[in-house]
Amino acid sequence: MADKPTSALGAFQVTAGVAPVRRTPEEDGAQDTQLLAGEVFLVEEEQNGWAKGRTAQDDYPGFVDMAALSAPALIPTHQVKALRTYVYSQPDLKSAPVCLISLNAKVVGGARTGKFIEAQRMGWVFEGHLRPVGDDWEPDYVAVAERFLHTPYFWGAKESLGIDCSGLVQTSLEAAGILCPRDSGPQEAWAKANWQAVETTEDFTGLKRGDLVFWPGHVGIMTDADTLLHANGHHMMTVAEPLQRAAMRIAFHYAPMSGIYRKPD
Repeated sequence: MADKPTSALGAFQVTAGVAPVRRTPEEDGAQDTQLLAGEVFLVEEEQNGWAKGRTAQDDYPGFVDMAALSAPALIPTHQVKALRTYVYSQPDLKSAPVCLISLNAKVVGGARTGKFIEAQRMGWVFEGHLRPVGDDWEPDYVAVAERFLHTPYFWGAKESLGIDCSGLVQTSLEAAGILCPRDSGPQEAWAKANWQAVETTEDFTGLKRGDLVFWPGHVGIMTDADTLLHANGHHMMTVAEPLQRAAMRIAFHYAPMSGIYRKPD
């Protein structure tokens, strides 16, 4: 007999390396986004080992495996600043790793032993790969995005082992202390409301490093006046390529560019 659902369960915290947020409560359900370690999922209902709810950071609905969640949600003290790092079973680099955690994952710090900080309910993390929450933001979100070059494309992902186009943008901006929506459509609406629209010519002159370039269902970041960095299904990885070439290909197969936006000074 199936378990009866339990309603209004509240805030749960991810204590796995990463937790897929799926469209349906099934192991092979489509992944729409991910929760990184330490992030919070607001659980509305639980049945048969699956939590139905929304991500606390960006209000994304879906289902998460309860095995990846713990309660109550604790206040994180540190955030991962390395592209990825191991959580160890002991405060010893020779101990068995528990999992990998990626850039922007959160840690609830406990005891300190040598160079390691206890990640409560997970294990131990090298302190040099962490920064205090709300402190020491990355000065250049483009440089953060460039660290993901050649990372495999993975639909709905936002971790260092796989990432999609809007995940790359959201992750890079978050590391610089800027919160934005998860998907490219809401990201464009957010950029339109908060950043400056960039007028350009047919040959895309007038662009600069940091501009966000949007198409229906896609987004990338300019690394200079001519080069677009984006995670994409054509190359199946994050690549840097001439904007003109990318724009022609995307317009031919999908749709023309819909907007370019620049962070205000």
